[in-house]
Amino acid sequence: MQDLLPPPVVSSSDIRVPIHGDPSDHEELTTEKYTPLLGTNSSSSPSTRRSLRFWLILYFCFNLGLTLYNKGVLIRFPFPYTLTALHALCGTIGGLILLKNGTFVPARLTDADNLALGAFSVLYTINIAISNVSLHMVTVSFHQVIRAATPIFIILLSTFLFGARCSNHKMVSLIPVMVGVGFATYGDYSYTTSGLILTVLGTVLVAIKTVYTSILQSTPSSISPQPRINFVVPPRLKLHPLDLLTRMAPLAFVQCVFLAYLTGELSRVHTWSLQEMTPVKAALLGVNGLIAFGLNIVSFTANRVAGPLSMTVAANVKQVLSVSCAVILFKITITPTNAFGILLTIIGGMCPFALRNH
Repeated sequence: MQDLLPPPVVSSSDIRVPIHGDPSDHEELTTEKYTPLLGTNSSSSPSTRRSLRFWLILYFCFNLGLTLYNKGVLIRFPFPYTLTALHALCGTIGGLILLKNGTFVPARLTDADNLALGAFSVLYTINIAISNVSLHMVTVSFHQVIRAATPIFIILLSTFLFGARCSNHKMVSLIPVMVGVGFATYGDYSYTTSGLILTVLGTVLVAIKTVYTSILQSTPSSISPQPRINFVVPPRLKLHPLDLLTRMAPLAFVQCVFLAYLTGELSRVHTWSLQEMTPVKAALLGVNGLIAFGLNIVSFTANRVAGPLSMTVAANVKQVLSVSCAVILFKITITPTNAFGILLTIIGGMCPFALRNH
């Protein structure tokens, strides 16, 4: 799946989450692989850098494709919890099919490990709920600008939990991306106090979820960074990305259906189905679920290879490129300020990789 390399020398200037690869998934055998918070170590092999670029580009394409697909064909399906439940259902079915075909071998987990996964799934669902609630209290532009600060929360979280530090040049490389998102989404920045608090809380939860996803896929090791507060950090379970998806999807499905029921969304979906559901719309929803299944696989794998910070940078770049594509596909008008922000974000997104190759 991804190439392996000998363990690089750990630098205190970079934040790294060590991960063991599964020899059965790779061409070469090694004892440990380091996944940094942003990019690979400068001493990593060309094949490893190609693997990192491949998974990040694939994640970027799936993420952007699903966003545009939703905008194009699901504009009249305003049921976020139900849609997320559909994605989780497709992840469950797809994961079980791949498991039955022997695509991956599930890890043997203890009751404590399963409890940690259950808590992680609750974090995932709460994050969705808070995001949906906050969007009703703030404008979309304000919501996107706050979410653009996710890389900063990734760095702060890593420092708080593991005492890790991020190099200065990587910190500087994040500035164009975050500023660019602000310009690209510039518009009505109105918000309520409650909306501001919930939006910031949702951004923190996104950072926590991204870091925890990386930790769950890593392997326990004597040289792994030890958390300062053990009870708030999940165990390193060395879960294969497909294994993690197959375990998480059923839990997410049940919780999202429960949220849809509590908010009254299920009754609205029932009414919508009776009045507007057609075979074509059902097929479009099915395709949406399949794309989401592919995105989940790529997302977990990319997180394992590239690390949490690279994932959030890619997500920010995707955000502004979706605006660019919307301008072309849906005839949306943007201002010169928005165009400048799009250009700045794209350039900023390329900076970390240019610095790493240099």
